[in-house]
Amino acid sequence: MTAADPGSFRDPLSQVFIDGDQVLRGLTAEGLAEYEAVAASPFFAALADDGLIVDTELLAAGSHPLHEQWAGVLRHRRIPVVTYPYEWTFEMLRDAALAQLEVTRRAVDAGFSTKDATSYNVMFDGSKPVFIDIGSFERPLRTEAWPGYRQFCELFLNPLVVQAVGGVGFHAWLRGAVGGIGVAETAAIVPLGRRLRRGLFVHLTLQARAERRHAEAETSGAGEGPRAGFSPKLLLAQLANLEKTVRALTWKAQRSVWSDYSDRSHYTGDDLPAKQAFVAEAVRATGADLVLDLGANDGLFSLLALESGASRVVAADFDHLVVDRLYRHLREIDETRVLPLVLDLVNPSPGAGWRSRERRPFVERVRPDLVLCLAVVHHLAITNTVPFDEIVDFLAEFGAALVVELPHPDDPMVRRLLARKRPGLFDHYDRDRWEASLDRRFTVDERQVLGTRTLYRCSLRR
Repeated sequence: MTAADPGSFRDPLSQVFIDGDQVLRGLTAEGLAEYEAVAASPFFAALADDGLIVDTELLAAGSHPLHEQWAGVLRHRRIPVVTYPYEWTFEMLRDAALAQLEVTRRAVDAGFSTKDATSYNVMFDGSKPVFIDIGSFERPLRTEAWPGYRQFCELFLNPLVVQAVGGVGFHAWLRGAVGGIGVAETAAIVPLGRRLRRGLFVHLTLQARAERRHAEAETSGAGEGPRAGFSPKLLLAQLANLEKTVRALTWKAQRSVWSDYSDRSHYTGDDLPAKQAFVAEAVRATGADLVLDLGANDGLFSLLALESGASRVVAADFDHLVVDRLYRHLREIDETRVLPLVLDLVNPSPGAGWRSRERRPFVERVRPDLVLCLAVVHHLAITNTVPFDEIVDFLAEFGAALVVELPHPDDPMVRRLLARKRPGLFDHYDRDRWEASLDRRFTVDERQVLGTRTLYRCSLRR
């Protein structure tokens, strides 16, 4: 059954629909004319060939029921996993911003433009940013500025500035404000001396002043006043300046809590190779196509899942720095099948936006064939005091097979966590209680004890 995408309703010329595995876009007569003009231009095919925009085709008239309501219907290649900017790393958001600017620059060179520039118009296909809002292309009026400029600042530039210059992480902010971070808010965080530097002076300091003047004019009834004309040459200069500003932003992060966790010194003897063999066999046994690696850290087991037969892996971890390092590594080796994400399992991305449906919850968007939950349970159960039953219920929500690891009470990492807690508070943390909880929702197909930890391969009870 064809259903409208709840995140696509703001464009009066087009709307996205989901029909099984197909992603379709209905176009009004005006929207169809815009698309046909854009698609006839060589720049559009070049963007597709370079992987900068999603592959798109115009369906024959009358070939789909949507033609009864829309003048034209497009079919887009489906991006396997839908993600949002507040789940990306700093470098991912930066690369997405550069992709948006490159797409717009090529459009302007060809006599077109993009009418918006929200970061939700970019999706990551694995570790590669892809522009998906084909309905955004238009022939611009030569008397107006780039209409996407403000959105670009609020949803690309300002979040990057807030983190790189202001030292404030953008994830929680963007998750709570799907419209982005305003220029006044950004200016309030960034020190004055940094705001006076050339790129930020133009896109932050001057814009903050302009917003104040506009607000004062509206209050006094003076209005905005006439706009000056804006030529393609000036627009290209603006895009080049934005690109230079974005490229100059870097995140000089401190060492994070788990940034050195990848040494895995807590494993002894052959435990780590045995764990790798267990996971590899689980991927093969389940025939998993999409694997979700929760607590992926440096991506060791994510890459192992690919080697063992998975087509794609979502590598999620709460530590922004290690996920950013993983993304950089994937980019360096040109490995596009792994999608790294910043995700706090105790507070995963909820529904947000209009009617809390415009941006869907993480557990609805990521539907894997196999979930890996390695070296995570003890952190959830002890550090965050989440009961075993709740942990199992959360893992079952993905509707997939499961490989999960339980460190025992005598495990060095568990002892370290328990040392910070009141004696006796976590006496319930033991294998018997964990396995009783696991048995409520899963069938254990295989278990293996490795030193002070037990691995379980499980099938979801239907």
